[in-house]
Amino acid sequence: MNLIFFDMEGPLSVQDNAYELMKLFPNGGQVFEVISRYDDLLALEGREGYEPGDTLALIVPFLIHHGVSEEDISGLAERATIVAGARELIMSLVDWQVFCISTSYEQYAHRIMQRVGIAPENLACTRFPIERYRSLAREEDLAMVAGIEQEILALKPGDDEGMKKRLDRFFWVELPQTSLGLALREVKPIGGRRKAAALRGFARAHGQFPEQVVVVGDSITDARMLETVDRAGGLAIAFNANEYALPYATIGLASTNLGDLKIALDAWEEGGKEAVKQAIEAWGEEGGERKYHWVEGRSDLEEPLQIHQRIRWLVREEAGKLG
Repeated sequence: MNLIFFDMEGPLSVQDNAYELMKLFPNGGQVFEVISRYDDLLALEGREGYEPGDTLALIVPFLIHHGVSEEDISGLAERATIVAGARELIMSLVDWQVFCISTSYEQYAHRIMQRVGIAPENLACTRFPIERYRSLAREEDLAMVAGIEQEILALKPGDDEGMKKRLDRFFWVELPQTSLGLALREVKPIGGRRKAAALRGFARAHGQFPEQVVVVGDSITDARMLETVDRAGGLAIAFNANEYALPYATIGLASTNLGDLKIALDAWEEGGKEAVKQAIEAWGEEGGERKYHWVEGRSDLEEPLQIHQRIRWLVREEAGKLG
């Protein structure tokens, strides 16, 4: 039995769950873009205990302050655009066990799984008891969140240093002393090393190792998961990836339709990595807007990255600019 692991946002669904949630209230999208950039900076500096995707813990105070509910989260999943070809591809993988490892909140991820046809027991995602945290929040602490929100909106564009200094103080000094600090401590988004650990756990439960599996990701939260599989000798696929994910993949696919992965998956099933390489070379320029690239061992990724970025923007729209 072959095992394949998908990230959700990017390969399976178009929108960024957290971004769309923040856009439910005025200026929320702008606040999220700043926090997302802050998340990238923390991940790149290697802050101890911090993982890419922990943005979903950082935005909790703002969601609570603005009254976002579980119904709002699941409602977004109901309306979310599914990547073209995703459900059809998953339904075609009859000899595969299909998994999803997502940073998204559970209320969102479970509904997307229903829509694309992945079994709930094959999902790892972020647990988020939002109503509990809301019931514990004090008014004076929510007022503090309103204040930092206005400070974020007043930040100068491109001032990473000033932004990071202010948000460091808010998230790691001020917020932990409030009723909202519990959420910051408890919410552990499935990103970075946690994604890689979830993949190894699922594989182990099915008697397999990373060198035997396929993984599909697109962003900074997937880099560790892609790297884990590629280094072990498995097949790590970057789908419409950004600069944080592409270097850690075995191959890249830039396409508007996830169904184009079938070429690589059929080859993997037939003859492993070498067969995949041959299939990609045979595909060549025939794909038009669908471009495969062999990434493993390649030092210059400028050309494939440009293609990935163009298709990423085409498929993911606003969410394409996020790390």
